[in-house]
Amino acid sequence: MNRTAGETNKKKLHSYYDYSLLFLILFMVCFGLVMIYSTSSYNAQRIYDDATHFLQRQALFGGAGILIMLFVSKIDYRIYVTNLPVIRLKPITILYILCIFLQIYVLIFGEVIKGAKRWISLGPLGNFQPSELTKIAVIIFTAYIVNIAPRKLDKFRGFLRVVLFIVPLLGLILIENFSTALVIGVIMVSICFVASKKKAYYIISGLLFGAIGAIFIFFVSYRSERITVWLNVETEEKGYQILQGLYAIGSGGIFGKGLGESMQKLGFIPESHNDMIFSVICEELGLFGAFALILLFILMIWRIFIIAINAPDLLGGLIATGVLAHIAIQVLLNIAVVTNTIPSTGIPLPFISYGGSSVMVILFEMGIVLSISNQIKGER
Repeated sequence: MNRTAGETNKKKLHSYYDYSLLFLILFMVCFGLVMIYSTSSYNAQRIYDDATHFLQRQALFGGAGILIMLFVSKIDYRIYVTNLPVIRLKPITILYILCIFLQIYVLIFGEVIKGAKRWISLGPLGNFQPSELTKIAVIIFTAYIVNIAPRKLDKFRGFLRVVLFIVPLLGLILIENFSTALVIGVIMVSICFVASKKKAYYIISGLLFGAIGAIFIFFVSYRSERITVWLNVETEEKGYQILQGLYAIGSGGIFGKGLGESMQKLGFIPESHNDMIFSVICEELGLFGAFALILLFILMIWRIFIIAINAPDLLGGLIATGVLAHIAIQVLLNIAVVTNTIPSTGIPLPFISYGGSSVMVILFEMGIVLSISNQIKGER
């Protein structure tokens, strides 16, 4: 049967799915579990008489997060900004209101841990940190607001319009958690920056946000104290953890002492499986292992960037940009704190640090990014 030239040249479109990104995610989660066991087994055995205590809990949340990620990746991401048929509300509107409620609730009834009120107790499931869920809300809601009228961002008042929508969430977090507020602020600005054609006014915005941040640092005693500790880490009592982390990094050398052979995790670095886990990675796997991990993060960010620029619409591109900014800023801040490049602040290393709320939220976000990749059409 003869085919016409038009039929011969006609190419069939097919859906794209970023399996390379999926592999990177799964590898990161598994690597995180290995390092959590390595860094926490000593303390877990000493405190709970079970060396796998923290590993089991993180594996539970990580496994649930992966299942959620795979489920979310098969859902059209546009559903989050589409009215639900019965209640006539968008899922992102419901999430926005829920996050405001949870942030108010945690300020009033939250669990106080190490002097900070940031968690809601869930009984045997542990503690839930609402600010982690707020990151998802800010990414999707900012992308949605910008997508409605992207050209308004070409003027400063258009940017302020977006800020006014995010301020309620940002302000409630800022009261107790400056570092997370900083991450959320960077996410919001990154999405707006990418969508706007004119960039000059972001210099003014940066100076304004910097001034506000300085007020919240220098006029709050425990935050300003961190700067003093940062500048005098060897002599200040509260610089102990950072100093021990630097010892771990220095003693690791090029190739490290070997997996599980860290000395600093044996009580010298308090809760080394949390925010300071990168220092133990440097000690056990050396600069080679640390560089390899950073390279994996760069590859992950690159894959998300490719998805963002090839997204089928502006909404998808902006959501992917928000997730990219979230991962990039947390990796940058965590490593900067561990190496004493900036004052100490509580930011976990994505996929690696111990924390159920953190890993489940980041995996949910990655599910949305994979969903965006699944909507990209390519030629077969």
